[in-house]
Amino acid sequence: MNPSSIKPPFTAETAQAKVKAAENAWNTRNPETVALAYTEDSEWRNRSEFFKGRDAIRAFLDRKWARELDYHLMKELWSYTDNRISVRFEYEWRDAQTGQWMRTHGNEHWEFNEDGLMRRRDMSANDYPIDESERRYV
Repeated sequence: MNPSSIKPPFTAETAQAKVKAAENAWNTRNPETVALAYTEDSEWRNRSEFFKGRDAIRAFLDRKWARELDYHLMKELWSYTDNRISVRFEYEWRDAQTGQWMRTHGNEHWEFNEDGLMRRRDMSANDYPIDESERRYV
């Protein structure tokens, strides 16, 4: 399911479907696919980076997945309102330079336009090293 095909106002069922669709899209690790779920002028905060627009989103994702190899993500619905969703997420990845496995935990707050495209994404996260034997997502 395309994340942008699910439009506000959200219900528990549609908010959950939106989160699952986003999880599936991100797990493709395809910046072109992921970027289509955002407005042309979408505003992002990703940790300490602030940027705007699909071109910047694609560039960010290219950098991200060049460094974060074997990336696998889990998103969980935290809460929702008419046009906003908050999620908890966790993902694992292997650092391209060191080979170290990492786990990242965080939260995202999303705001959507009437067409179901995300116009704002605010993300906070923390990373920590794990042994390959501790991986949860294979």
